[in-house]
Amino acid sequence: MPVSIRLGLLCTAAIITSAQPALAYRPFDSTDPAVADPGELEVEFSPVSFRHDDGGDTWIAPQLKINYGIAPNWEFVIEGQGEHPQFEGLPSVMVDNAVFLKHVVREGTLQEQTGPSIAIEFGALLPGINEDHGLGAEVAGIIGSRWSWGAIYFTAAAALTREQTGEMFLGAIFEGPLDWTVRPVAELVYEREFGHAEVFAALAGVIWEAKEGLAFDLAVRQASVEGAPETEIRAGITFAFSLR
Repeated sequence: MPVSIRLGLLCTAAIITSAQPALAYRPFDSTDPAVADPGELEVEFSPVSFRHDDGGDTWIAPQLKINYGIAPNWEFVIEGQGEHPQFEGLPSVMVDNAVFLKHVVREGTLQEQTGPSIAIEFGALLPGINEDHGLGAEVAGIIGSRWSWGAIYFTAAAALTREQTGEMFLGAIFEGPLDWTVRPVAELVYEREFGHAEVFAALAGVIWEAKEGLAFDLAVRQASVEGAPETEIRAGITFAFSLR
């Protein structure tokens, strides 16, 4: 087993006992219009996931996103993931590195108010290791609501990629009732890098609220990338704690 996977499993075991109420969000590509409370550190962590496409198999380990509440309705986000292609001669890489600020511009049902919650997220796409050279930028708008029967969130984003091309992203998340211990979730995604790849994807899975402030997720994502099939199995944990 690669060293990064072993380290990810050890980190998971170490943090479970200290988990507090969490609002961070897995296992989706898009997000929800909510942020961490001031002084709260929310972590979305996958020790190992798996992707298969026409080129072969890739282990994704670890995948990490950290959200820190810096002020009321504001959070700082940092993310990235390691990938280990099982193709002869290809090195492991660190990709999808980015830093963002996320701000709730309208408090709604996700903040225990009425009506839709609305948020914006903006930031920089950072260089990776052995891949993702260069810098880029991204801005996104998120809107959604939660009801007794479930929740729906929409994300629309525009980006200047690290290769200095334009990219658009549209995503919709659907989830079952929040008070279910195990709730079904789904996501639809359309993504286009102009002059390059076009992606259609659908995700289906479950989120298990093991106890207050500790959630596990498992999902399968099926995508079409320029007409070629791609399958990804995602598994992870969400937890949070206060730094105050």
